[in-house]
Amino acid sequence: MNRGVYVTGTDTGAGKSLAAATLLAALNAHGVRSVGMKPVASGCERTPAGLRNADAELLIAHSAGTPIYANVNPYAFAEPIAPHLAAADVGIEIDLARIDAAFAALSTNAQFLVVEGVGGWMAPLGPRLMQVDLVRALRLPVVLVVGLRLGCLNHALLSSRAIRADGAELIGWIASSTDAQMARREDNLATLRERLDAPCLGVLPHSAAPDPPVLAVHLGAACKRLLV
Repeated sequence: MNRGVYVTGTDTGAGKSLAAATLLAALNAHGVRSVGMKPVASGCERTPAGLRNADAELLIAHSAGTPIYANVNPYAFAEPIAPHLAAADVGIEIDLARIDAAFAALSTNAQFLVVEGVGGWMAPLGPRLMQVDLVRALRLPVVLVVGLRLGCLNHALLSSRAIRADGAELIGWIASSTDAQMARREDNLATLRERLDAPCLGVLPHSAAPDPPVLAVHLGAACKRLLV
């Protein structure tokens, strides 16, 4: 069994957070104690407890136990901009060792970690730091979340190519129905299945009020793949 997976997306708004939370719900329902992690997050709200990110809190809500926020989200930035810009604005350089330490802390009380990336695969984390560097540091395979909307074929194929070109292991993809009115949805899914050189781990239907435990039934294939 893998010790975790890195969830990236075709772009911002592709449905990574919902897919990651649903994957957590599915894994925990299968009896695998799983915890979510959002190492870097921009667009955080200022609270009495400090900066808090909605995506990180969603992962915590569907994790086993009650993981410490600082471990789930070691780097939180207020501005909703690219993380390398948000970090530079406050004079911080993202340190992979700090993320690795938080990952190790979460792993002490979990069998599996679902680590959600930021933006799309090529979104920088620092002047020279890319998400593949984080994936290498944590030694995780990658799951690509494809937001089903106009343009998804191009975004998915380019993302898949970039992930593999970086030397990361793409073990599968999840389709997230972000556009309820998408034209030729099934034809687009068929094209993705034909052209992406990785298995489809599930298709999340569109929902006005998505509930990860309810949607977890759609990621049964993902659990089987990840738990080999």
